[in-house]
Formats: sequence, C-alpha cells, structure tokens
Amino acid sequence: MLNKIINSFRIAVPFTDKTPLSAIQLARKEGMGIAELRIDLYSSYSNDHVLREVRKFKKIKTIATIRSKREGGQWTGHEKKRLALFKAVLPQVDTVDIELSSRSILKETIAEAHRLKKTVIVSYHNFKKTPSSLALLGILKQAKRAGADIVKIAAMARSKKDMRTLAEFTLTHAKEGLITLSMGKEGALSRILFPSLGSLLTFAHTGHSTAPGQMDLKTTAFFFKKLYS
Repeated sequence: MLNKIINSFRIAVPFTDKTPLSAIQLARKEGMGIAELRIDLYSSYSNDHVLREVRKFKKIKTIATIRSKREGGQWTGHEKKRLALFKAVLPQVDTVDIELSSRSILKETIAEAHRLKKTVIVSYHNFKKTPSSLALLGILKQAKRAGADIVKIAAMARSKKDMRTLAEFTLTHAKEGLITLSMGKEGALSRILFPSLGSLLTFAHTGHSTAPGQMDLKTTAFFFKKLYS
C-alpha cells in the first residue's frame, strides 16, 4: 500500500521534465514525501527521454502519471502508445496512477503493475462538480473491482457543502485506501484537512499548479508540520 512507502508528511509534488535536479532536492528538504512524475506534460514521450527523466528521482518514491486530456492532463495520443509508455516506466517507479475512464488500457496496466509488485492508484477527476455520495460510492466500487490498491477522487467544489460531501465520504471509506481532494477555491482547505480524515496523500506544487486550488509546497508543509507532526 502507498501509505507504507511515503513519509509522515504525506505530500506529493508533481514534476515535469523541465524541473532541474536542484528543485527536486529542495522539494525533498521542504517536506515532499513522494514525487508525481507528470509524464503527460513532458516535452517528449520517447522511451529514452522519459526514462532519463525518471532516473532523476533515484532514491525518491515516485508515482508515474500519464494523465489523459479528458481528465485534466495533456495526453492526446493513442491509448496503445500510452500503455506502452506505462509498461516502459513501471519497472523504474513505485506507483502508477491511471484513470478509471481509461477503459481500453486499464486492465492491462493494472495487471502489469501488480506483476511487478507496484502500487496502483485508479483515479477519477471531475472538474465540473462533486458527485453525490451514492455516485462516489459507485466510483469507489468500480475502481476496486478494476484492481485498484488505492482510489483517488478529485472533484470540483462549487460550495462548502460539496467539500463536506467528499469529507464525509472520506471518513466513511478511508479504510478502503483513498486519496481525496476537493478542487477549486471552495475546496482548498481539503488539501490540509482531508489527510486527517484518512486521505493518504495531498498534492502541492513548487511553482506551477497542476489542479485548481493546489497549494504550494512550502505552505502545505508548514500546515502539515503544525498539525500532524
């Protein structure tokens, strides 16, 4: 499980191939627990380039993410190519994140990750709204049936009520292995609060946000140190 491979701060930081090694080292000092490799944001998807970038994170726990365009990422290529890229990087990372909506490659990606004894995050992103509690439960069940070790749900909060809906869901189902985030201004507090409810990770940036409401690492680490250390 992911909670066995990250430190107590539980902060993940997204990186692209434009990140210098010095910035990665600084992020570690500032409280990063795990690096999210946002491969969909890389300037090249060639195996050589991607694997060279992955090697920058030697001795750092990593999540490989190749986020599809329909769920907020930049991958617009053929799914067979995305599957091949997942397979190329899997031996070099600790965890893989693949969207529940990636039906054509979901089963094979999960099977390969588990064959290599890697942790699998199956994710769901909704940039328009927060689904109802019943719909959230359906997403969790689908992801678990697909083989998820951890289910990530990130949903836009249009009101504090939306954040409460996801907070209650997190409290009720944390034992299943969840990462939950309320996106947007109304949900910004979730990035500090939800780990106390059982969410395994929060995400923070070091210069460029990859999701609405994402805080910078320094701010996030400050609150985590005050609240959780």
